[in-house]
Amino acid sequence: MPSADVCDLVLTGARVIDPETGLDEVRAVGITGGTITAVAPAAPPARETWDVSGQVLAPGFVDLHSHAQSIPGLRLQALDGVTTALELEGGALPVAVAYARAEAEGRPVNFGYSASWTDARMHVLDGVPLETGGGLDMFSANQHLPNWRGPASSGDVSRILGLLEEAVGDGALGIGVLVGYAPDSGRAEYFRLAALAARLGVPTFTHTRFISTEEPGTSLEGALEVIAAAAGTGAHMHMCHVNSTSSRMIDEVAAAIERARRTGVTVSTEAYPYGAGSTVIGASFLAPEVLYRMGLTPSSLTYLGTGERVADADRLAELRATDPGGLAVVHFFDEDDDADLAVLERSFLLPDTAIATDAMPLVGPGGAPAGDVWPIPPDLFTHPRSAGSYARTLRWLVRERGVLTLTEALRRSSLLPAQILEGAVPAMRRKGRVQVGADADLVVFDPATVTDRATYTAVAPSSGFRHVLVGGTPVVRDGEIVPGALPGRPIRALSR
Repeated sequence: MPSADVCDLVLTGARVIDPETGLDEVRAVGITGGTITAVAPAAPPARETWDVSGQVLAPGFVDLHSHAQSIPGLRLQALDGVTTALELEGGALPVAVAYARAEAEGRPVNFGYSASWTDARMHVLDGVPLETGGGLDMFSANQHLPNWRGPASSGDVSRILGLLEEAVGDGALGIGVLVGYAPDSGRAEYFRLAALAARLGVPTFTHTRFISTEEPGTSLEGALEVIAAAAGTGAHMHMCHVNSTSSRMIDEVAAAIERARRTGVTVSTEAYPYGAGSTVIGASFLAPEVLYRMGLTPSSLTYLGTGERVADADRLAELRATDPGGLAVVHFFDEDDDADLAVLERSFLLPDTAIATDAMPLVGPGGAPAGDVWPIPPDLFTHPRSAGSYARTLRWLVRERGVLTLTEALRRSSLLPAQILEGAVPAMRRKGRVQVGADADLVVFDPATVTDRATYTAVAPSSGFRHVLVGGTPVVRDGEIVPGALPGRPIRALSR
């Protein structure tokens, strides 16, 4: 064959699963110039061939919800099968600055950002400058400011929305809305924001306003606000981590979402397979006087700066006052209790719920941000979901519990999140698939042994993922990070 028809790389012998077409056969997959150029029974000519017999070859995982936007954080995710990690719940502002910084530094996986509503509120209501590109660092550093959580005047809301519209014009993938951290911001502003998203043709990504089983302000009420905004404006509203924000009302929340979908309301969902969450300890819903609304006590929280379980309300108040942006793990379900695990599992029975990690940054002693280090030193900590969400899905929900089939788990990890975005982000139409013409973002793993190894006390990468390719470039080879491999590309929406 002419050299132009010779693939750069061919992977042979794998069980190839393409969630969109239903392909589940042994095939050879050829890659040329970062694109899949062959999916065939026989291997085409190639400059390089890898024998991956006995493995599964699937689309690389698309994480809609990753706050771990550093090179080490994204390497941990690559070892968990992730090829695209997007910061959509929190977002960034200005997104042009966030994209430029990531492109200059390089990233091991593909990346992208929504427009951050909380960054816009902090800027307009508290005067926080936006030159840095915002994101989780800005969000954590300014938890103490007095105004951003509260109501805004009509004029200030217009300024906030103007910043978000500008960000969408710069390629933001939608609007990230941490309304649960500013519960007093008001429903009128949220409705105006949804109307803006509908007009711009982009989704919103919401951390719902309430997490509680106590009236008023239950988890169900928070979910219904998202559904109502979608119904009232026509916007695509995405509900982040329904496993944690729904709490023990997952059955009611799931029923409401399913009924809304049947009437044509566009509400998408995601979940991660852990019984604990992680957030800043200064979050409104972690105030000592309101923890009971989630059935929690101060000892339900682990402060990552010291690794301590918070002893009592006085210690929690002290930490919130001295380090409101410090990270904590919130144990809302007991993972050793079968009844609690059954509630968590029901989050994944809601049809078309994507797997997303809510991956968190790595922190060192005293809560200091981790530097650009690899391998991960033993004195760094983060929530285990940051390293093991997809392997845990494949081990626990597929192999051990049978809640999801392997194909369905792969669909929810790759194709479904790509489809959630592709209406506003045409680049996602080439992801989540093993098809000729799709991007060569691929994962090769052993379904019988793949497993999570991270715990709440130790960071450890997943095992069982043999190869991970981003745009045809290996970032994980034979289960190890490829040093210096930074092939990740920016994912942007269409400018409107």
